[in-house]
Amino acid sequence: MRGVKKAFGPTIALGGVDLEVAPGEVHALIGENGAGKSTLMKALAGAHAPDTGEMLLDGEAYAPYSPAAGRDAGVAMIYQELSLAPELTVAENIFLGIEPSVGPFLKLGEMRRRSKEALAQIGMDDLDPATVVGTLSNAQQQLVEIARALIFDCRLLVLDEPTSSLTAKDIEKLFRLIRTLKARGISIIYISHFLEEIDAITDRFTVLRDGQTVGRGVTAETPTDRIIAMMVGRDVKDLYPRGPRKVGDVVLEVTDLAGKGGLPERSSLMLRRGEVLGIAGLMGAGRTEMARCIFGLDAVKAGTVKVGGNLFAPRPDRGWQRGVGYLSEDRKNEGLAVGLSIADNTTLAKLGGLGPAGLVTPGNQARACRPWIEKIPIKCFSAHAPVSSLSGGNQQKVAIARLLHADCDVLILDEPTRGIDVGSKAQIYKLIDELARGNAEKGIAPKAVLMISSYLPELLGACDRIQVMCRGALGPSRKTEETDKHQIMLEATGAA
Repeated sequence: MRGVKKAFGPTIALGGVDLEVAPGEVHALIGENGAGKSTLMKALAGAHAPDTGEMLLDGEAYAPYSPAAGRDAGVAMIYQELSLAPELTVAENIFLGIEPSVGPFLKLGEMRRRSKEALAQIGMDDLDPATVVGTLSNAQQQLVEIARALIFDCRLLVLDEPTSSLTAKDIEKLFRLIRTLKARGISIIYISHFLEEIDAITDRFTVLRDGQTVGRGVTAETPTDRIIAMMVGRDVKDLYPRGPRKVGDVVLEVTDLAGKGGLPERSSLMLRRGEVLGIAGLMGAGRTEMARCIFGLDAVKAGTVKVGGNLFAPRPDRGWQRGVGYLSEDRKNEGLAVGLSIADNTTLAKLGGLGPAGLVTPGNQARACRPWIEKIPIKCFSAHAPVSSLSGGNQQKVAIARLLHADCDVLILDEPTRGIDVGSKAQIYKLIDELARGNAEKGIAPKAVLMISSYLPELLGACDRIQVMCRGALGPSRKTEETDKHQIMLEATGAA
């Protein structure tokens, strides 16, 4: 790809990008949210037509007019949000749009046979092609998408954040598959915000920033700090800032909490003002369910929750009133109203004082929202811009801004940096540290932060204490300096 440019009205998404991928290579495409990675890959896949520039595939001119044309040329893209029909079978999804048929009748036997062959290529021999896709795990669904790509004789496979919803075991399987495809000569463009994955699986990398190619190199020969500097345009000396924190009184106390849905089974914790308490554990251990029970989104079977020393009957509206805010791990479907504006989303939890006689005016909403846009900061054209127009990192900042506008004392953050770039992560870590420290000179009291994360480096870097959840039960609290990744994984897997 040479000098590829793409604009949407006045917004320049790509300002002249160069990208070169070799046969049988795993090539990392790296950049902050909004850097232009998705637009570039959509141009490659045929979903967008570049305004200028050229693309060559095996040395020949390549200009797909649609995703189907890109697919016919051997280019397949697997998005972070999988594009499968959950009510259809595995075979029907693999052949969706290219079903072999005789007249109006499908060749179901051929579909099942060829699906079985494609699944065998990726180590899924035991999966019945007649299985309904909606019954499969995220990892299995992702492999079905890869099998669909192989049916098309894929030569170039694009994986966009492929591990964002996978367990460590599933990630290992995916990496083995990537190495197998590489050995067969298939080129892979790998997009991820997890730099340790980039280091583990890719051969070379290209960095985008603000729609431009700003760096490239051999992964094994380039220090991670150098890649981060290319991404954000500056050195990030301290990714996890830790200023002096003064731990105060207990503001949230959970005792033997059990959910009606089966998770958590028994969990207890104490969260103090001025500290960040991290919750680690494997996917499915019950971390999110515990947070939802505390906030009142899921029904509580047994146990107690106290806020400020007083018993609290969990319910979302009461949570906001008592100064408890919740950041969902699923910002698109649950955490944000993406069709509404930044101002709407920021102020929804606290609408008082935004207009006369109990009314709410857009102007007052925008004025209340602007300090958070500047402080966090949120990259946008206007407080009235729809949240759907923002990058993932900026959408996450809007969700955090809602908690700050509501002036919550207790912040329950479930996967606060999932799917966002290193630069945005650094800003969020800095904000969490500032919230935990407060500012005595400005009369800002320290907050209490409960942070759930699957990313152990950020738990160890940002938290004061960590508790590990295993099979619905929350383990004992340990200071971060008294534990490490190995100990956390032993507890998470039940080996300790």
